[in-house]
Amino acid sequence: MFILAHLSDPHLAPLPKARLHELFGKRITGFANWYYRRRVIHDPAVLARLVAGLKATGTDHIAVTGDFANIALPAEFEQARAWLAGLGGPYDVTAIPGNHDAYVRGALAMMQHACGAYMRGDNQGEAFPFLRRRGPVALIGLSTAVPTAPLMATGWLGENQIKRLGGLLDGLKREGLFRTVLIHHPPASEAARHKRLVDAADFLRVIAGRGAELIIHGHDHIHQLHWLDGPDGRVPAIGVPSASAAPGTSQDAAGYNLYRIDGQPGAWRCEMETRGITGDGELAVLKRTVLIA
Repeated sequence: MFILAHLSDPHLAPLPKARLHELFGKRITGFANWYYRRRVIHDPAVLARLVAGLKATGTDHIAVTGDFANIALPAEFEQARAWLAGLGGPYDVTAIPGNHDAYVRGALAMMQHACGAYMRGDNQGEAFPFLRRRGPVALIGLSTAVPTAPLMATGWLGENQIKRLGGLLDGLKREGLFRTVLIHHPPASEAARHKRLVDAADFLRVIAGRGAELIIHGHDHIHQLHWLDGPDGRVPAIGVPSASAAPGTSQDAAGYNLYRIDGQPGAWRCEMETRGITGDGELAVLKRTVLIA
């Protein structure tokens, strides 16, 4: 059995002190949003409690689907590097960027410089999508992170990633691996239009034609499960809340999922265990869901 943990959107706090010249463009509105609303939601003590519980489970691998930063200050990516190192080494932890990690132009380059060891494939390439093989599981990392205008949080994959994803899914199916796609923006979502994945329809067509065993994402900050069409049946697309969300401050308090993957090609088994912070601040198992039986 292979145990994969998934958490997302840590939005690491506190926000580093910004120099005046760094608060330009979109960062101005983001700073105001952080100061008046988000700094109350994203609690470093909650994140620490969640991570301590996760590390006590004995997982085989950890996936983090983006939004380490808040307004993409340079110091935020140094925070991200240190936080990832505390979570585990680059072989045991896979990360992809979120829209807050691409808040302004040049931010993704800063993230790649700080955290690139966690965001590249086994062949050491830095392009997306990247591929990592861990036991029976193939981890495919996508990037939907692009700079957007103020008050926008849309994502975009682009033609090149979509095309390469299709080829990877085909090849990994022939290898008999459990194909797990990491993406920040959900391909199916109830979120507002200004937060959507713009080319979700293209992504959905690839999944419908090539299939995958599991899709995991963040961005919406809620527990969610959508079943997507695949060539051989339904494909689960699963989101988790922000890993730092304090109880009572947002739609869902901080949580993460464990996926217990067993079986073999054509006869996979996968159970999802959802864990989260309860109203009294404790970490508990919220539910168990059989995804593939």
